[in-house]
Parts: sequence; C-alpha cells; structure tokens
Amino acid sequence: MEAAVIDPFVFRLAIFVLAIFVGYYVVWSVTPALHTPLMSVTNAVSSVVIVGALIAVGLDATQAGDSGLVSKGFGFVAVILAAVNIFGGFLVTARMLAMYKKKQR
Repeated sequence: MEAAVIDPFVFRLAIFVLAIFVGYYVVWSVTPALHTPLMSVTNAVSSVVIVGALIAVGLDATQAGDSGLVSKGFGFVAVILAAVNIFGGFLVTARMLAMYKKKQR
C-alpha cells in the first residue's frame, strides 16, 4: 500500500489560511484595554521582519547571481515597509497611551 503524499505547497497554504483565521479571531476578541500592548507586540514582530530584511539586503549579489539582485530588491522594500510599520505603530501606541492619561487643568 502506497502512502499518500501531500504537496508541500498545499500544506503550507493550509497552514497560512488557518493562521489567518486564528489571527483574525484572536485580534477581534481582545478587549479595548489590551489594544495598546497588542500594538507593542506587533511592533516587536516588525522588528524581527526588519532583521530578516537586512540580511536579505546584505546578501552578496555576485555569488548568488540574478536571484541575489531580486533578494536585495525585496529585502530593501521589506526594510522600508517594516520601518514605516514600526514607527507608525509607536506613534499610534503613544497616542493611545495619551488617551488614558488624566487631563491637566
């Protein structure tokens, strides 16, 4: 009897779709008081993304050939987008924390 082989693409796609559903329900079930810490965690995730993007940008394109140039390009775009996400997230977090402060007369 031959074992069924699952295509790795289908397996990874199924995991990705499940992660979308789990992430959606986790984020929407958070109470409003926890949104600020949740924003801080997403900033931390973006900082991990920026580390990977910097590694991709620092790839030696002469040894990797044409795929190295593509990696550098995608890495550069990832650095820009992650930086915008990090700084924007900190601005939103600071604004949300300011909403909880008592107003001075």
